[in-house]
Amino acid sequence: MKLRGQRECKNCGTRWSYYETGEATCPDCGSLRSVGVEDERKQHTDSPAELDLTAARSAVGDDAKLVEVADEIQDACRQYLRKRGFINGGELRTLDDTFLAAQELRAAIADYGRDWRVGVDRGSFANEATEGYLLGLLAGAAEGERPASEAVPDSMTAARGLAYARAVKAYREDVSTYLDDNHDTEARRVLDRIRDHEKRQSALDGDVSAETAETLVRACRALHRRLTAEGEAAERALAEAREELERLDAA
Repeated sequence: MKLRGQRECKNCGTRWSYYETGEATCPDCGSLRSVGVEDERKQHTDSPAELDLTAARSAVGDDAKLVEVADEIQDACRQYLRKRGFINGGELRTLDDTFLAAQELRAAIADYGRDWRVGVDRGSFANEATEGYLLGLLAGAAEGERPASEAVPDSMTAARGLAYARAVKAYREDVSTYLDDNHDTEARRVLDRIRDHEKRQSALDGDVSAETAETLVRACRALHRRLTAEGEAAERALAEAREELERLDAA
């Protein structure tokens, strides 16, 4: 939606930036009565958000089983993802590592917890590699640290693929909104191709290689550079996005 970033409280006159706080409530008196002032309306889909996994990490550090904090981890990821977007005050942001890690952790821990509770014997969920991978995700997600493609065990490949498809879907929807006000025919064509590959990855329930999922992320990031750079840098970024998509076409 389009918003004026600067708000003024009708009760006490305090001014603040909605883009920075994500709150319509006056930070001084708590009043909900405010008006937009001065600046023009800009596209804005993002809100300040923190992926808070502190309690879950502490519990695991104190020898709690991973399955015992699975619901808590999912809730933390869900709350974070609900607030996140990629347009902030009219500026397009990239598909960042914290968003990707939160999507993957939410999907992977859901699979792990569900199979554990119903007693599904999948073998791989019981091995050290799988649990170690999940613990690594939990340890680094809040800081935007995510395992490399080659580190993803077979048991987690589909969870990553589906999570990244969901992340790309959220990102491309915001890019489409951004392009409504920042027209770029070539970027729109690339975005349409990204959509096709994202839908395919979703239809396969994420059952693609970890490198294929990563290639789609790289295409999104190259598209971001196309839309935020100028001149030769923007043209190079467009070429990079096309190259990544050609790799996916050939996969």
